[in-house]
Amino acid sequence: MTGERLSSASRPVSAEGRVYHLAVKPGDVSRYVLLPGDPERVSRIAKYWEKHWPVATHREYVTYSGYYKGVFISATSTGIGGPATAIAVEELAQVGADTLIRVGTTGALTREVKVGDIIISTGAVRLDGTSRQYVIPEYPAVASFEVVLALIEAAEELGVRYHVGLTASSDSFYVGQERPGFKGYLPPFQRGLIEFLRSVRVLNFEMEAATIFTLSNIYGLRSGAVCAAIANRETEEFIVDAGVEDAIKVANEAVKILSEWDNISSSRRRAFVTPSLIGEWFEKRRKT
Repeated sequence: MTGERLSSASRPVSAEGRVYHLAVKPGDVSRYVLLPGDPERVSRIAKYWEKHWPVATHREYVTYSGYYKGVFISATSTGIGGPATAIAVEELAQVGADTLIRVGTTGALTREVKVGDIIISTGAVRLDGTSRQYVIPEYPAVASFEVVLALIEAAEELGVRYHVGLTASSDSFYVGQERPGFKGYLPPFQRGLIEFLRSVRVLNFEMEAATIFTLSNIYGLRSGAVCAAIANRETEEFIVDAGVEDAIKVANEAVKILSEWDNISSSRRRAFVTPSLIGEWFEKRRKT
């Protein structure tokens, strides 16, 4: 895109319809998009698809599309933190994505969540700054119920150890998550944060879910998050990559499940997935 004249400074899109940061255009990506933070995790996600291809690479944004069990699916890396993630959500929505699932890593706050377990988020405490650029602090950051149910169903089918609950999203990996910074720096207002979050039953710390949930709700998209606990702040364990493959498998399978539910809902002209439709889906799957 170097030297190319884009549509406008307010809405930079190429003549082909490619959005500025992700460099993708309508038709390049599925309605279902998995959102890892790490660009290298995109190819790890896609290796489980029966067919996949790279779509675009620009800055921290790597996008693949392909087919998982017959379902058109995509994955786009968001980079680290809310600002980069908001760009990904904005531009994916522009090109037709409507269901976004974060596939990340996280730090558990309680010893009950073992390193290597996965956490499915129902909502996020908005300790980030990006979501506050969009809406008042009181606005909740909540996952979509269909996506949460699909992630739970996928985890059950795959037999992985999982937890369901609230997540806290921070813009800072170090002091914002009560880790001492350089030379042990930790401001007084950050001290005791983890203990407070534990006391109100928040399961984990990460950096993107609140942005994804908030923007998705504002724009009428569906969203969810499944993260591998690679660290535990109570036991002080940290195992790089622990549980990541399980989180990837659950996310991929959840897209397949959501696609099946969406097809049933569409055929019944229902606006939402309902328990009766899920029951119908389950009976059909049990008989096959």
